Amino acid sequence: MLMRTDPFRELDRFAQQVLGTAARPAVMPMDAWREGDKFVVEFDLPGVAEDSLDLDVERNVLTVHAERPARDQSQEMVAAERPRGVFSRQLFLGENLDTDNIEATYDAGVLRLTIPVAEKAKPRRIEIAVGDKKAIDA
Repeated sequence: MLMRTDPFRELDRFAQQVLGTAARPAVMPMDAWREGDKFVVEFDLPGVAEDSLDLDVERNVLTVHAERPARDQSQEMVAAERPRGVFSRQLFLGENLDTDNIEATYDAGVLRLTIPVAEKAKPRRIEIAVGDKKAIDA
């Protein structure tokens, strides 16, 4: 199971309303879905160089760090809607996922994580014995 949380999202929205800024918060849009025995998570990170990406897993918390460099200050900006700087997002992964075997790829501005379901969480058949004999295979 994949759980998602962003505890500062409402705080960011409130701060924007109070300060009257037009800029959007610096978040990483994400899609997540299950494909058989694995979960797939994709983050949109256009304009982010692959060497600025960093993934960490501590216990069941996956943290994604990325950086989009600032523009040259000598340029006169006409519109500046794309957030710049360092971004971070955390995913809280369920106990049934195998955090030791996460695979990550980055292509065309999309970071794709593949997280397999742990073997212990997969359905399995249990034999039922009656007395000394194997009687039922359930």
